[in-house]
Amino acid sequence: MLELKNVNMSYGDLQVLWDVSFEVKQGEIVVLLGANGAGKSSTLKTISGIQKVMSGQILFEGEDLTQVSPPDIIQRGLIHVPEARRLFGEMTVEENLIMGSLYGEAKKLRYQTLEECYELFPRLKERRKQLAGTLSGGEQQMVAVARGLMAKPKLLMLDEPSLGLAPVLVQDIFEIVKSINHQGITILLVEQNVQSTLRFCDRAYVLENGKIVLSGTGKELMQDEHIKEAYLGI
Repeated sequence: MLELKNVNMSYGDLQVLWDVSFEVKQGEIVVLLGANGAGKSSTLKTISGIQKVMSGQILFEGEDLTQVSPPDIIQRGLIHVPEARRLFGEMTVEENLIMGSLYGEAKKLRYQTLEECYELFPRLKERRKQLAGTLSGGEQQMVAVARGLMAKPKLLMLDEPSLGLAPVLVQDIFEIVKSINHQGITILLVEQNVQSTLRFCDRAYVLENGKIVLSGTGKELMQDEHIKEAYLGI
């Protein structure tokens, strides 16, 4: 469904991705793991067209996206929920959600999808008229994920959805990710919570210094000695 082939990307003179290649098959939950600064968020920004590739290909459903604009990528059903939520704090919860449905089919189905989001996140329905900036961290993360769902994704990219949340809320977010996947939406997840994500993902790739260094199923990587030492503290 999504395939990166030898993707290189830089910020000016600083190259941050080096021949990155991986794939996400339809229906999977695939996790991109790595330490801070490894290039995880940069990879998602490159896929979503925010950063342009130096060389290589990004294929989505067989189409090369390297010259496609971010709005057109969204319309193709490839949706990016960025790190740190990036909500409009002075707008209500519902206004933030509607901002996720500005294009194409998502706009036509806006109010149907809105009700579906409220079913998935009942707390957001209770707070739909509340300013997003006044919500708790967990509630803001729910808004960010729901706003992504409003765009009617085929593949949803989530960047650090558990960042800054209390442990009990982290588990809630992971259950929501699994629920979204069970609805038929493919997931590419960037996470630092290695142990939890490896337990439920289909496959994972490990980025170090902008390069893919390991890949395998969640179970395989849980047993990998490098993963145990570098990421699980074993």
